[in-house]
Amino acid sequence: MKGICFLMLCAATSLQAQNSITVDIPNVPAAEGKISVALYSDAGSFLKFESVFASASSEARKGGTKVTLKDIPNGEYAIALFYDKNNNNKLDKNWMGIPKEKVAFSNAKMKLFGPPSYKECAFTITSDKTLVIPL
Repeated sequence: MKGICFLMLCAATSLQAQNSITVDIPNVPAAEGKISVALYSDAGSFLKFESVFASASSEARKGGTKVTLKDIPNGEYAIALFYDKNNNNKLDKNWMGIPKEKVAFSNAKMKLFGPPSYKECAFTITSDKTLVIPL
């Protein structure tokens, strides 16, 4: 009986879809630094660096860069990315907390008084997906 339960558990786990999200970032101004992409799975974690669901980076390529996140289960997510031009692995901000490096989001743009909400950026994934997020 234990063997059957184990096999059913393994089968259920293997049926859970694992997808790739390819982020195509046009308008990269220079081949310096890197593009860092963060994937969030809920509003409570959105834009909190310690609560990222998945992340990936790629060297910046002038004109356009692609970054792929792998093994992502079906669900709702939002993406925030930034162009880490000086390659210091952090989003540089001025004394008021405003980003000094370029940032972008899935399905939304930076507002006059801050970033968009998770809900504004959210999208659903049920298979491999490519998103174009201009920098």
